[in-house]
Amino acid sequence: MKKKLLSVLMCATMVSALVAGCGSKAPAESTTDQSKTDTTTETTDKTDTATTDTASGDMSIYIVSKGFQHQYWQAVLKGAEEAAKELGVTIDFKGPDTESDIAQQVQMLNNALNNKPAAIGLAALDTEACLEGITKAQQAGIPIIGFDSGVPGAPEGAIAANAATDNYAAGELAADETYKIIKEKIDSATSTVRIGVMNQDATSESITSRGSGFIDKMKSLIEADGKTVSIEGHDKWTNKVDGANVIIDVAVPAQVTAELSSIDAQNLLNKADTICIYGSNQHSGEGLITGDANLNKLGTSVVGVAFDSGELIKSAVKSGKLAGAVTQDPVAIGRNVVELAVKAAKGESVSNVDTGCKWYTADNMEDADIAPNLYD
Repeated sequence: MKKKLLSVLMCATMVSALVAGCGSKAPAESTTDQSKTDTTTETTDKTDTATTDTASGDMSIYIVSKGFQHQYWQAVLKGAEEAAKELGVTIDFKGPDTESDIAQQVQMLNNALNNKPAAIGLAALDTEACLEGITKAQQAGIPIIGFDSGVPGAPEGAIAANAATDNYAAGELAADETYKIIKEKIDSATSTVRIGVMNQDATSESITSRGSGFIDKMKSLIEADGKTVSIEGHDKWTNKVDGANVIIDVAVPAQVTAELSSIDAQNLLNKADTICIYGSNQHSGEGLITGDANLNKLGTSVVGVAFDSGELIKSAVKSGKLAGAVTQDPVAIGRNVVELAVKAAKGESVSNVDTGCKWYTADNMEDADIAPNLYD
């Protein structure tokens, strides 16, 4: 009887152990299955998605750009998507309606933090406005990768790395190439001549650096040839010199709109002494072209130079309305921000990446090292 009782007790113990073992596996299998569903389907609860992604070994990267209104940002998105697919990570790419919508971008950064991603990519419209979100990211241990203009003035250690064009050097490249075209006009001038600089704004690092790089380099080149330069038009760059041989006239619209940039272009084009105008980004370059639509001075009495690409700028370069433009590599910027974000999220060492720029004209825009950078 004792033997039978002992056998019954042993069987009961084995059954209990088997039941307990099966019960411990069921939730893990359910989490894995749900994770697979969450990473392939849109969900409204992004926080839940980020949590399951982490549990399943996937990684979620949240990218906050400056906008979607320019084709440039679509090219950045393309590069980011390519890298995300190759690395097997999920990205959520956001941008405000316009590059004046600072509050909207700040809200997007806050949403990113609520999603608890592995890392954040940020092209700040206004670093000061983003400081609270940046601090929260630091406290939460979420690395931030700056891209495009990056996050200038961010607290030390807040930005793990930047994937961006060296915008000041790009502005210098534009000045070097432009000066080759207008040097003879300046040398032979018997009175003051004017060079217009169209800047979308006077706050964004990328825009101001491209403007400053162009202005500083152009001033240096002109003065090296024995001429004097007066910089006028906007307080950020003003360095007025009476009786100067060349005026560099900087125009910045009150708001970032196509209409106001077009008006800036018309004002510069209608000044009788203007020999050249530089648009420091896609928005300004397109404003220059549309402003000339009824004046038809570009490519004839006025040399036009732009920055970035897009269908309108490419067509103007091809037709000779613009003498040339500087292109970034927006696809490379998108790829690098994701690659750096993944490394930083894994705790690997990261450093700034200069994604480069090129000068293109009607003669070289089909070349193998230029064409891939000219997005539509």
